[in-house]
Amino acid sequence: MAFLNVVDRDGSRHTLETVEGWRVMELLRDQKMGVEGSCGGACLCASCHVIVAPEWVEKLPEPRTDELEMLDELPVIEPTSRLACQIIWSDELDGLTVRIAEAA
Repeated sequence: MAFLNVVDRDGSRHTLETVEGWRVMELLRDQKMGVEGSCGGACLCASCHVIVAPEWVEKLPEPRTDELEMLDELPVIEPTSRLACQIIWSDELDGLTVRIAEAA
């Protein structure tokens, strides 16, 4: 089993079990990490904004234009900001660490 490491909005660390092929947003939402995912993963709301640990950025696919445009609408982003709905889990991501961004 592969695991996703999460730092929640309070700074607490969690290790979540994962499911191959699920969106990281779904893993966070279903395991009650405070991510709404109100658009269901359609890249339309940015309610699943996360900050990826710098050592993982190069291991993820590049963000698509629609993801970058949605991130640009947020009041505050960081250099490693991503939308969790656009990261599809695979066991190659075992150990991925994300921090849940403050709600916009």
